[in-house]
Amino acid sequence: MTKKLTVEELLKKAQKPAKLALQYHPFYGGKVQIMPKCAIRTPADFAIWYTPGVAAPCKAIKEDPELVFQYTNRWNYVAVVSDGTRVLGLGDIGPEAALPVMEGKALLFKYLGGVDAFPICLNTKDPDEIIQACKWLEPTFGGINLEDLSKPKCFYILEKLINELQIPVWHDDQQGTASVILAGLINALKLVGKKLHQAKITMIGVGSANTRTALVLMKAGVKPGNLIMVDSKGTLHPNRKDIEAEKDENPWKWDFCLKTNAEGRIGDMAEAMRDADACIAASKPGPGTIKKEWITKMATDSIVFACANPIPEIWPWEAKEAGAKIVATGRSDFENQINNSLGFPGIFRGVLDVKAKTITDDMCIAAGKELAKFAEERGIHEGDITPRMEEWEVYPREAVACALKSIEEGVARVKPSKQELWEKAVAIIKNAREATKTLMKKGLIPPPPPEKQF
Repeated sequence: MTKKLTVEELLKKAQKPAKLALQYHPFYGGKVQIMPKCAIRTPADFAIWYTPGVAAPCKAIKEDPELVFQYTNRWNYVAVVSDGTRVLGLGDIGPEAALPVMEGKALLFKYLGGVDAFPICLNTKDPDEIIQACKWLEPTFGGINLEDLSKPKCFYILEKLINELQIPVWHDDQQGTASVILAGLINALKLVGKKLHQAKITMIGVGSANTRTALVLMKAGVKPGNLIMVDSKGTLHPNRKDIEAEKDENPWKWDFCLKTNAEGRIGDMAEAMRDADACIAASKPGPGTIKKEWITKMATDSIVFACANPIPEIWPWEAKEAGAKIVATGRSDFENQINNSLGFPGIFRGVLDVKAKTITDDMCIAAGKELAKFAEERGIHEGDITPRMEEWEVYPREAVACALKSIEEGVARVKPSKQELWEKAVAIIKNAREATKTLMKKGLIPPPPPEKQF
């Protein structure tokens, strides 16, 4: 970090994107659109793409429904589904107000992963109705990305859809966050000379992000007893009667009470962080949610991931001053950004390319390990532990890793070779990026208006 900005400077910098967003969104009238992908030489071609020619593939699909993945774009369609109940740091703002976020997600899907994603905001908060809506949508899509659903229903919806649908279902707030945190943690621990299976890890917040992250970390090799989880009322342990009383509604949290915290620590965040090798926070935005004095009590060469947005739980320089060796946040203007956009475009690219029937935690682990490996191969240091979004080659590598894991787990409908998967992913992602550049160069996507002075 080259400069320590004041709080006022940081807040002004953090507010600029929001102000530009209000200027740019109406200028473009949204962020995504549908474009043809087939050749249209003359209007006569419509006889092939529509009636009467289209009847032939319709009949073929009726005879063999699996042909839908070959004769249509279903293999590359993803539905970005939300009810608007937990949008960014804004909370329950409703489906209409959530649409700009879902459009943004679709934009990242296309540009980074070559995935044709559609924003779908539902006018219901009922988890069973959301599940039913996704089941109704299944024949059109190759995958479903759940987004910005409140907890604990987000856990129920995800588990139910994974079990009942024959296409990959993914909740980015859970699985996406877990994949990227795993990648960052692998490389951070390497830099400080510690092992994943030996590390003592404190997790601040037990919402959707840290719930799935904990599950993925345990499956990746972290000992459950070495995790200490803490919510707004304190550490999780078997005597948390308030959590036990709600175990039917949120069985995952009660399970953490039983499996984690082998030392049986009882107390607040300060107690949970004592002697920890790493702290992973996905909780209330700061600054001040995590205190400097708590970090001073962590283990030597400690690691702090303060992932709240827009303001991390503690400013990175404060964490460094308190003794943290490596600090990551969710922000792009600080070093070591833990960004879900490193995960979902490549992961979906991979599972779509093998027409997978599901996404598993093992695929999240495969993605996290490939992200970590990519960064390590090009060189990592304390201020650069994960790939960056502009390093586009990471996405096809991640895609191949997830596709191969899908084949290994027996959930892939097709089984291309590793080389075939690589070439396909590279071609699709390059096409998306080059198409956008060409449209901009030709003026079909105009440059944004001059920035207003704020």
